[in-house]
Amino acid sequence: IFTSGSTGRPKGVLVEQRGVLNRLFWMQSCYPLGERDVILQKTPISFDVSVWELFWWSWTGASLALLASGAEKDPAAIVEAIERHRVTVMHFVPSMLRVFLDHLERHPEAVARLSSLRRVFASGEALTTELVARFNRLLFEAQGAELHNLYGPTEATVDVSWQPCSPMEEGATVPIGRPISNTRLYVLDEAGQPVPLGVSGELFISGVQVARGYVGRPDLTVE
Repeated sequence: IFTSGSTGRPKGVLVEQRGVLNRLFWMQSCYPLGERDVILQKTPISFDVSVWELFWWSWTGASLALLASGAEKDPAAIVEAIERHRVTVMHFVPSMLRVFLDHLERHPEAVARLSSLRRVFASGEALTTELVARFNRLLFEAQGAELHNLYGPTEATVDVSWQPCSPMEEGATVPIGRPISNTRLYVLDEAGQPVPLGVSGELFISGVQVARGYVGRPDLTVE
């Protein structure tokens, strides 16, 4: 799958099947789906989040609801799909979550139509305290829907860390959380040594999630 290209041209990443399986098995162990669950597939397949949307439901007895092409940018269409298909699990990038919450604040009657929603995952961008507070006020306190922050680069198979955000103390920093199964996270200094608590450093990832490398770019893989 290709990176977003935020640091230059998109790069093809050779993702191992075992990393995908580990990612799916972790998600099922942490957030188990059952036969009454419905995932809303709303992520374009060029984005790695689509991998768990498209495969997680298929071996758990759950169901998948497909959002019409282009409707992922339309909050009203998303509300209608959640209500019609009784969606329980879905994902937003934080910028689209903001648009969705804006819509709910303008149309408070729409909140009651989201009664089936159990969990919302956010990843792909930094999740702000303001968004968490708005989500919890509109959907967690009113409907019981939970927000969970996920973090991970394409080079480490979708996500490598998770953080529950419902409930969350008002004004608290939103961390990327703890590592998922068979994964370790290290914060290291320029010499590759662990930094003390509270000291800035660079995040290093190890474990089965880490991809094989970049397609046709051994120099970048080594780097």
